[in-house]
Amino acid sequence: MKNAIVVSLESYVSEIISLADTLDYNVVNTFIQNRSNPDVNSFIGKGKLEEIKKYIDDYPDSIDLVVVNGELKPSQWFLLEKQLGVDVFDRIRLILSIFEKHAERKEAKLQVRLAQFEYERPFVRELIHRARSGEHPGFMAGGEYQVDDYYELIKKHVKKIKEELISIRNQRELRRVHRHKGGFYLVSLAGYTNAGKSSLLNLLTEGNVKVEGRLFSTLSTTTKKIKGSSLPVLLTDTVGFIRNLPSWVIDAFHSTLEEIAVADVVLLVVDISEDLDIVVEKLNVSLGELVNIGVESSIVLVFNKCDLISRDVLDYRIKFFKDLDNLNDKKKVFISVKNDFNVDDLFDTLYSCLPSLVCCKIKIPLNEKSQSFVSWVYEIAHVLDISYDRFIVVSFECSSSICDKIVTRCKDFDGVVLS
Repeated sequence: MKNAIVVSLESYVSEIISLADTLDYNVVNTFIQNRSNPDVNSFIGKGKLEEIKKYIDDYPDSIDLVVVNGELKPSQWFLLEKQLGVDVFDRIRLILSIFEKHAERKEAKLQVRLAQFEYERPFVRELIHRARSGEHPGFMAGGEYQVDDYYELIKKHVKKIKEELISIRNQRELRRVHRHKGGFYLVSLAGYTNAGKSSLLNLLTEGNVKVEGRLFSTLSTTTKKIKGSSLPVLLTDTVGFIRNLPSWVIDAFHSTLEEIAVADVVLLVVDISEDLDIVVEKLNVSLGELVNIGVESSIVLVFNKCDLISRDVLDYRIKFFKDLDNLNDKKKVFISVKNDFNVDDLFDTLYSCLPSLVCCKIKIPLNEKSQSFVSWVYEIAHVLDISYDRFIVVSFECSSSICDKIVTRCKDFDGVVLS
């Protein structure tokens, strides 16, 4: 594992250290510079820069990376790399490197590359300026292209990637329309990175989506049918949120995040086991992102990892979140995916939020063919009651489109609609 140091203007550094760890960097030291605004030249100021440089020079092993817990201007990045003689990543570049590492499907790779190109543009402009001033910086352009040629290359690639993502987005929209017409409810998992969304997807769908205890292990959407459900519900896992992401990074993942905006219900997963102030901050970040995406459907707050805190702490936090005024309009469920704690409550809450459930009662003749029809109804609707005599009477609830299908097929069996 390579060594890194973290430089920050705030004392909360656990997240940036976790991000570095996700890229397999071992953070050997953290330097906190107490100032309200970054230094215009070096982000951290001359004195702290000299302290860090001495530490790197004196460290018995090599320091491979300096991670700045903030967003660097191109001129600040250039000065830091020149003075420290080590690769310097700001927070955004670190996150984009994690995205690149975890991107597996074509869409995710295109989204990551688009975000990287948008990130590189101002830095390449800085390199062009430095090169024309007689300096010879390294960095992203490398030696294969002159930096000015690379800038033109970026613009061409950005246009091409956006066209490909629009095509993928249109295909995704067609699939969504087909699913809705088929009577499926669409439910999306959302939440801060590493809150347990993929684990919850696996639990509810009996899936095998890769789960890692690291940030941003999921970049691509995965959609599966909820198992054991009395209604046809499709559950989609999505990329996690994180604070202070620039709008152009979020825009690059628009087609993926759109799955959240068009869902019938959003399950917003929250890790309740962290320090309370961090839980609140991450919850607010996630709720803010849902607003930005344009979510108008029901949002269920799913507080996960209850197994990691004591019963007394859990009871206090349940009361705390239930009493918060800004959450009064949202239903809340407290679960543990690991221990299957309160999962039945989650199902009940989810079903109660699904829109436009239609109740219907039908009667069909009792014969050899009717049993297969009843089995089919059980598969696509929530059967409330059933009785057998000379006729089969079935009461059920489902979406309006599914109800229309059942009624049509019922009449093919010489059945009638009772209510």
